[in-house]
Amino acid sequence: MLSLFRILRRHHDLLYMLTLRDVKVKYKQSVMGFFWAILMPLIITSAGVVVKVGLARVAGRPIRFDEILAVSVKALPWAFVVATIRFSTVCLTANQNLVTKIAFPRAVFPLAAVASQLLDFFVAGSVLVLVFIFSPLHASLSLLWVPVLMAILIAQLCGMALLFSAANLFFRDVKYIVEVILTFAIFFTPVFYDSSMFGRWGQLLLLNPVAPLLEGFSATVVSHRAPDFGWTLYAAGWGLVLLVGAPAFFQYLEPKFAESI
Repeated sequence: MLSLFRILRRHHDLLYMLTLRDVKVKYKQSVMGFFWAILMPLIITSAGVVVKVGLARVAGRPIRFDEILAVSVKALPWAFVVATIRFSTVCLTANQNLVTKIAFPRAVFPLAAVASQLLDFFVAGSVLVLVFIFSPLHASLSLLWVPVLMAILIAQLCGMALLFSAANLFFRDVKYIVEVILTFAIFFTPVFYDSSMFGRWGQLLLLNPVAPLLEGFSATVVSHRAPDFGWTLYAAGWGLVLLVGAPAFFQYLEPKFAESI
């Protein structure tokens, strides 16, 4: 983990340049521009609303506004997770000319992928903030948990970005496995629904380290209560393990990158 912070401190200019490059490449000659950052959370939210409406009709009750907002609050970080993992997994193979010819820590590539997607998150998040301001819901002190949950999520994603990008460099099947997992993971992650709907079985869903954070965002923003401390600690533990283990794994394999790419 200390090596990761050293990379960020010594090579912050390079990280900034690569992040800016990733953003420019993504939106170059794009008609909709930054609207693409809003589109994916909007699609996920729309799908979640359809599911919520269906469940409400089966239960014979009207759908509530806070249910729709809960899906939106979860859809935003989930879209961030999916995009970050997808782009960071292939970031080393997509930059093979730089990886093989220039001497610098290759960890800046997956970290830049996280940073560029974080920019999209903030763009889409600003829209959600506007919706929240004009909604009938009110702010509360529980919102102070949001930066904490966000920090844990970023820590997890930095670790996963380093881990998957290095693994994909040696085994090109990894990107296909990741795509398959990301395609179906939303059905096993509490985005469209709450884990509490499944009673004790809902605890299995929370074993996914991202799931407690999504539930935490919904609890703090919509329900105005603190997230479950035990499960938040569990997610933070995963973040710590990934921040310690993934950089060590990445640096162990880094000397072999040039000959394996």
